[in-house]
Amino acid sequence: MLALVTGGSRGIGRATALRLARDGHDVAIVYRRDAAAAAEVEAAVRALGRRCHVLQADLGEPAEVAATLERLAGEPPVGIFVANAAATAFKTVLETKPHHVQKTYAITIGAFLQIVQALAPRMPDGGRIVTMSGMDTHRYVHGHGILASAKSALETLTKYLAMELGPRGITVNAVNPGYVETDSIAMYFQTPEARAGFTEELEAATPLRAVGSPEDVADLVSFVCSPQAAWLQGQVLYLDGGIFFHAPGHTHRWLRRTGRVS
Repeated sequence: MLALVTGGSRGIGRATALRLARDGHDVAIVYRRDAAAAAEVEAAVRALGRRCHVLQADLGEPAEVAATLERLAGEPPVGIFVANAAATAFKTVLETKPHHVQKTYAITIGAFLQIVQALAPRMPDGGRIVTMSGMDTHRYVHGHGILASAKSALETLTKYLAMELGPRGITVNAVNPGYVETDSIAMYFQTPEARAGFTEELEAATPLRAVGSPEDVADLVSFVCSPQAAWLQGQVLYLDGGIFFHAPGHTHRWLRRTGRVS
């Protein structure tokens, strides 16, 4: 079965492409800029004995999305589609310009719908669609207002498509990761020391005392795409290590300072 992963050259997309290849699927990845990273993914997939199609496109441009889909027209039908790509300007809502909104929604919503509408008629019954949401849909993250609103819309579309495609046994679900060690997290910090301090704070606030990895997310995507998840439909699956269970201020570090835990 061919698996299509957008944003597949790095981070969660890369880990997902490799995991699906290990699961026995041929893979097609879509990337925007980093050809070297995409080539590394291709080599890794081929080393696993699977075929890999590397497709360059700006998903904010409908013509490029159409061209990418055309390149897949001669391949076996896509049985798994993981909508992972996203981009935005990390500004406050009041600072956001119209072109920032347009670009964010074009990639997160416009390209997703364009791809699903093209793939769904040919997708085998029992296919899988997985959308990648984000913790900014249910927690405030500075500068994420527009992206969060687009991801919230994506979660809603996930549920509607689950209803429309369900009669064919096609499942449509969303994965909503918490803090995961990716390039996106790294860009927020000026120094390695600042990043290390942030990671320490996260670990202290998380019941499992650990920050997630792209591979953790990929493992969940793998399950959602497996036959064992055939009855899982229209769900938003939170994968955050339990970090949002506690009330504000009730982190392990705070409790330690009060002497309530050692």
